Amino acid sequence: MLTKTENLRSDAGLASALRVSLARLNRRLRKQGAHHSLTPTQLATLAAVESHTEMTPGELAEHEKVQPPSMTRVIAKLEERGLLARKPHPTDRRQVTVRLTEAGTALLKEERRMKEAWLARQLKELTPEERAALRVAAPILARLSQM
Repeated sequence: MLTKTENLRSDAGLASALRVSLARLNRRLRKQGAHHSLTPTQLATLAAVESHTEMTPGELAEHEKVQPPSMTRVIAKLEERGLLARKPHPTDRRQVTVRLTEAGTALLKEERRMKEAWLARQLKELTPEERAALRVAAPILARLSQM
């Protein structure tokens, strides 16, 4: 049986360790968010609209890698809660765009504040060397998440 260090030397071992660790960290971060009962897909949709200012439902579906009918349902739920608003497309009257409302912006801000505060507390428990390693790894993880 391989030790943890020997296992991390192979790409397959590294992939396995990253998968498990990132999944656990993601679950822990989700628990730290604001108590609003939004699904991860709904939160991701709000964040996508925020980063693009306005998007069509089709653009959102493509961005989030979901089927258009699923995104239509997500948008409807977020609109019901007053977090997204639809408006006519500026150049194509057959389409609409969605944008964040003030309530949607406030919810995302609070969500991030709570998660980042929790993570900052956890980082304080690490050694300076461990935090330095994470500073190096953060852009690499960001790149992996975009592939």
